[in-house]
Amino acid sequence: MPSVKPPLPRNVRLLIGMRAVRSIGQGAMVAAFALYLHALGWSGTAIGAVLMGALLIGTVLTMIVGPLSDHGGRRVFLLGYDLAQALAAIVAILTTTPWLLVAAAVVGAFGRGANGSAGAFSPVEQAWLAIELPMARRGSVFSLNSAVGFAGMGIGALLASVPAWWLGHAMSAADYRLLFVLPLAGSLASATLLWLAREPKVAALHDSRDTAADRVRHEENRLLAKLVLANSLNGLGIGLIGPLIAYWFAIKFQRGLLDIGPGIALGLIAGAVGSFIAGWLARRRGIMSTVLWMRGVGVALLIAMPLVPWFWPAMGLYIARGITNRGTGGVRQALAAGLTRVQRRGLASSLQNVSIQLPRAVGPLIGGALFASGHLTLPFLLGAALQLGYLILYARFFSHTEAAQVREP
Repeated sequence: MPSVKPPLPRNVRLLIGMRAVRSIGQGAMVAAFALYLHALGWSGTAIGAVLMGALLIGTVLTMIVGPLSDHGGRRVFLLGYDLAQALAAIVAILTTTPWLLVAAAVVGAFGRGANGSAGAFSPVEQAWLAIELPMARRGSVFSLNSAVGFAGMGIGALLASVPAWWLGHAMSAADYRLLFVLPLAGSLASATLLWLAREPKVAALHDSRDTAADRVRHEENRLLAKLVLANSLNGLGIGLIGPLIAYWFAIKFQRGLLDIGPGIALGLIAGAVGSFIAGWLARRRGIMSTVLWMRGVGVALLIAMPLVPWFWPAMGLYIARGITNRGTGGVRQALAAGLTRVQRRGLASSLQNVSIQLPRAVGPLIGGALFASGHLTLPFLLGAALQLGYLILYARFFSHTEAAQVREP
């Protein structure tokens, strides 16, 4: 008789539901926010600077919140995040005053595309999920969680293009402001679901003079330092292109949200498909093999994208890359969660996120300046080289770990 998997814990179901409702608004902002600033007359460098500022502030918060959450209070942190997101969306709906809009963008992380997670507070969610799940189930459940986020973001990106289709013309800056209703509704719905969750109790980690415990902690620290180094290459490679992709399509092919929105939506939905594929592969082949094969194909697609001179073939490569690149997010989070003991999961998840976010924050400023100067191919080639370096280090550093090789029975 085949074994029947137990149902997901109630808290896990609620956390996944929160990601689903948040992701719709985030997807709309990925498709529309850079184009909104473009419609307001902002330059590529200014747009990149705003995105960089949002990522930098998010990184600082992640460094603080993740380790603090190891001492409890995860539910309070996440409630605070959702309410702050709702306030940022309200400000963006009501005003185009530059300093207020920048402040809302920084708090709301508009255009960042956090895959439905709690942005700077996502280590809190990741640690919470890891506490609720045994290691053997994390790869598949983290991939499911990632897939739900990508699917919701795809729906949000499609909804963002509905006004352009309905109006039958290019959207004005005033038209774009209506789209901030989506992140507002998502944040309020997420806070409602979180109110129903109950945070699990975890025993505090006490200092120990035991030599064996010291060795374990030292080995965990070595692995976390390697994670930071590898992820730094990945984050910079992503930041050069990812947050500015809608802007790149707009200036390279002279297309608007009516064309770009559905393409980005399909790329996000492809990420959901890729997450299911990655979860299936990780159960059978392990996380390491899954990441190397899928991300390797993603590097090749990244190189090809700017070399294609037509809009829809280039968009097709972007969509295909959604399967290979975005799809591994859940299994990589599962590996990071398995590098430490349960009492240090918040720290591990924070370092996983910060080491990507900090260099990623620099990327939009560099990429935006290069795009504004007419260099529409160079950021893609630089990004591909950085992500290839990341894969080499990832394999070298983590192939031997239990989290990289474990398979679901």
